[in-house]
Amino acid sequence: MLPVKQVVKAMHPIHVSTTNISFNKQDGKLEIICTIFTDDFEAALVKQYNKKTDLNKAEMHAAMDVLVRNYVTSHLQIKVSPSALPLSYLGFEINKEATDVYLESDKIAAVKKIDVDNSLLHNLFDDQINIVHIIVNGVRKSEKLDYPDRKVSQTF
Repeated sequence: MLPVKQVVKAMHPIHVSTTNISFNKQDGKLEIICTIFTDDFEAALVKQYNKKTDLNKAEMHAAMDVLVRNYVTSHLQIKVSPSALPLSYLGFEINKEATDVYLESDKIAAVKKIDVDNSLLHNLFDDQINIVHIIVNGVRKSEKLDYPDRKVSQTF
């Protein structure tokens, strides 16, 4: 039997996630969507928690919610100058071959600077790419993080 890393690499050669962070001016919250290939995400969860995972099975959704929340909130931190923002986990859903994970912040004042620490799937791949898009007041700034890079800082 192949190690998890080799099995996953055979499925697709690019290891990438996308994190979209948008400031919703109307409710004063950051809205976050992390999109991760489901097979990679399941392998990362198995490696981190040593538990059976299946993000597609409805009967396992509640158990997977706990793992997904713990994993994403420990591998994604956001600061809005200078304070760390607690993120509320809203849930996840399967979107074709990817998993979308939804989070939001509490209400915050106007955003001037955002610092992101994103290490999603760093525990699994040494060629991981994490793309971070930040949108504030209609201005979009994007950055590509190649492993082991994990920090993005944008000023608006």
